[in-house]
Amino acid sequence: MKKNRLKTLSLVLSSSSFLATGLSLAGPSRDYQQLPAIGKVEIKEVEPFVYCSLSRTGSFADIEAAVGELLQQMQAQNVFPMGSMIGIYHGDPTLSDPEQIQWEVGFPVNDQSLVQAPLQKKQWTFTTVAVGLHEGPYEKTGETILGLRQWLEDNGYVQNGPILERYLDADPAATSPDRLKTEIWLPCRKV
Repeated sequence: MKKNRLKTLSLVLSSSSFLATGLSLAGPSRDYQQLPAIGKVEIKEVEPFVYCSLSRTGSFADIEAAVGELLQQMQAQNVFPMGSMIGIYHGDPTLSDPEQIQWEVGFPVNDQSLVQAPLQKKQWTFTTVAVGLHEGPYEKTGETILGLRQWLEDNGYVQNGPILERYLDADPAATSPDRLKTEIWLPCRKV
């Protein structure tokens, strides 16, 4: 991983609000509906993928430190990202004790990557996801997630996995907060 990439990604997380969705978690079949607050929602079939992550339990205030450690460990282990940075949120912060929330930060990686502790190599196995695009500050992604959850309920789906956020901007530090793009995936199934 190049030093500039490490610096850029560290800048991405200079605010403890990055990835802080504290308000809520998280192919052939395509259902669309326009939502006033979040725009288009699409049900997609996605391929499973391998990712490298650093897992944490507790406050989102630790995100900046976790991302710094993730980037340092990936560089030291010669593990190279194969896509956008991701955040994965297990459980529901709106219903859970914030100190018990489990979350991860990571990157998709080659399935042949050799990953050592404290990093973990995992596989995303949820293939049916509701996808929405959040455009704006990272600390407001919770609003989009709530909108996606409402869309699921209104359209006969239930969430059946953790929330995944993909951070799409190549250089978030150089992007106006109101133009930041975060793709949100909610694993789901039709009821």
